[in-house]
Amino acid sequence: MRADLRRRAEDGEFPEVFPGELELTAQYDVSRTTVREALRALRAEGVVTAERGRPSRVVTDRSLTQPVGALYSLFASVRAAGLSQRSIVRRLDRRADGVVAARLGLEESTPLVHLERLRLAGEEPLALDRVWLPAALAAPPLDVDFSHTSVYDELAARTGVRPIEGEERIRALMPGRVERAVLEVPPHAAVFAIDRLGRDGERRVEWRTTVVRGDRFVLRAGFSATGYHVTVGTS
Repeated sequence: MRADLRRRAEDGEFPEVFPGELELTAQYDVSRTTVREALRALRAEGVVTAERGRPSRVVTDRSLTQPVGALYSLFASVRAAGLSQRSIVRRLDRRADGVVAARLGLEESTPLVHLERLRLAGEEPLALDRVWLPAALAAPPLDVDFSHTSVYDELAARTGVRPIEGEERIRALMPGRVERAVLEVPPHAAVFAIDRLGRDGERRVEWRTTVVRGDRFVLRAGFSATGYHVTVGTS
């Protein structure tokens, strides 16, 4: 039933309103419990909306929009879009990395906490996220289950530190073999590669590299008569 509803939605069969529980119960001759389970799964996948008090609708644009110039949390953005958020933790350990330590303004041998996650939005791969934090600062979160929580939230709750500003470099590129396989990137689709240096005031507290599916990620910027500044450079 769920697969058939997904197919019908993708074929444009429900341009206005998605059928309700009673209508689907009659169409498929199944129990209301079965219908609710199918709808719950489709909402988690981001196929249909899940707004309280409003009829469900097919989601025609499943991309996640991010503002340019704002320090954002991918966890919070996915949740705000009405999609279920989950991460698959691929690595969480303590290590040394001279290049990253230098980016954080530390000695090359300084221990770092490294977290690598596959970020899912609506149970579909969205981003491959790699975070490095100074171990002296981030050692407490080493025992956290990061499958359903934000690095920023856990860092703030356990250490009182939260990045409040920083810089990002965003590039569009074709993914490598590993990224394409892990993110299930469609053939010939590009990705965004995002490098972020996060600071808590003057202190550098985070280095992050994120590879995001280009077909599911949109960058948004505003402008006014008083200014809109874009810096163009090379990688």
